[in-house]
Order: sequence, then structure tokens, then C-alpha cells
Amino acid sequence: MSDEKGLIEDLKSGNHGAFKKLVESHKEMVFQVCYNFLNSADDADDIAQDVFVEVYKSVANFHGKSTLKTWLYRIAVNKSLNFIKKHKRRTLVDDFSSFNNDSLKTNDASEYIESKERKKILNSAIASLAKNQKIAFTLQKIDDKSYKEVAEIMDISISSVESLMYRAKKNLQKKLLNYYKTM
Repeated sequence: MSDEKGLIEDLKSGNHGAFKKLVESHKEMVFQVCYNFLNSADDADDIAQDVFVEVYKSVANFHGKSTLKTWLYRIAVNKSLNFIKKHKRRTLVDDFSSFNNDSLKTNDASEYIESKERKKILNSAIASLAKNQKIAFTLQKIDDKSYKEVAEIMDISISSVESLMYRAKKNLQKKLLNYYKTM
């Protein structure tokens, strides 16, 4: 943690080497967070750059109430959500990796098409969740964050994360069940 405090102090003093070190050590993580929300490498790259510009401009306001990584996560999530809102994007994720990933390896075209359709349906269901449910679900299920990490990133209690996850899962279950009943 003392390395992090030193890095933060160097950043606050305007040390360009410290900023370069921050970018190099966190650029992949920031890009991945943005990509998980935006589903576009180009957009994720642009937003990731915006995240680091924001960090550079606002590092003086960082008081260390969370870790630097958590702060970066929070900025990346907020920038991604603002981008989605600004561009009225309806999709949250395209490749929900834990959702039937094996079917992508098949040679059977009909199975591949069916898998793509299921992902599209799931994507639409996730996108229709309430904002905080969508954030919690994405961070926990797609970014594989613990409830504690999600709570820190969202700046809420663990019990609030549990509640959001419960509601998100119930809402997804209803939406997906309704879809498959109409088929």
C-alpha cells in the first residue's frame, strides 16, 4: 500500500513518470471494464483514455478512501455509462463469457446461430435492468468482482450489492422465462 501512496503523491505533484507508470499498470484493466459495458474496442479505447485524462485532472481530489484501483474502476464505470447514455446505446455486453461459451467452438452452423441469438436475448435482458442492477451484475458476473469489490466500486454497502444482485437475477429470470414461454 505504501507504493500506492507514493504513486499517488507523485501523481499529485505532477510527476509525468508516475502518470506513465499508472497508465501502464492499469490500462488493460480500465480498457476491459469499458469494453464490458460498451462492447466496442474502439469506444472502450477512447473511454479508457478519457478515464486517464480524468485521473490526471482530478488526482488532487483523491483522498485515499478507496484504493487507487477501485477509484479507477469507479471512473471507468461512470465514463462508460455516461457514454452509453449520451449515445443511447442499448447493448451492455455482447459476449457474456460464462453464457454458453462452448457453443462458439462448434462446427454446427445452426448451433452457432442459436448461441448468437441466446446471447442477443441475454444482452437485451441485461440492458433492460435498472441502472444499479446492471452495474452490479456486470461487475460481479462479467468482470468477476467479489461483492466486496462491487460495493467499493459502487460506493455502497455489501448488503446493497446483495440486494441489487438478487433483484437483477430475479428480473433476468422473469425476462428470460417470459421470452422462452412465447417461443
